[in-house]
Amino acid sequence: MPEKNLTHLHVGERAQVVSLMNPSNIKRRLQDLGLIEGTRVNCVQKCPHGDMVAYGIRGAIIALRAEDAVNVLVS
Repeated sequence: MPEKNLTHLHVGERAQVVSLMNPSNIKRRLQDLGLIEGTRVNCVQKCPHGDMVAYGIRGAIIALRAEDAVNVLVS
């Protein structure tokens, strides 16, 4: 499966994290939330305006801004 960024997932679609390309302070925060290489992620819900998206990660649901999710590569 080709790599794409997290914002390309549709509601209900699953993927696996390949790498985080975020700046170090954001990268660390995402890793603390459980978003690390190899983690399975599923898109739970998208905001109608498209800025925030809820993702299921390791049994929890977190909301990410599009500007942070665009730097998370998944396959």
